[in-house]
Amino acid sequence: MDADQPSPVVFYWRPGCGFCMMLQRGLDRHGIAYEARNIWDDTDAAAYVRSVAGGNETVPTVVVGDTAMVNPTIDQVLDALPA
Repeated sequence: MDADQPSPVVFYWRPGCGFCMMLQRGLDRHGIAYEARNIWDDTDAAAYVRSVAGGNETVPTVVVGDTAMVNPTIDQVLDALPA
């Protein structure tokens, strides 16, 4: 991936979220580059998560390209990545 191009994976999270930490470890273990956005520090990120999670701030939320996934497994993220 070109260093000037944004990551195709965006990882929305918040501090203290065990599910977030577990998924982040999976992303790291598989060498998946991602942009992390803390919904407690970024009001736009929180608004986006609410827009795809039925009005809730459910994290982790992961976006791969145009596909948003609320509380996905690492396998779901891997399946959504381009070949």
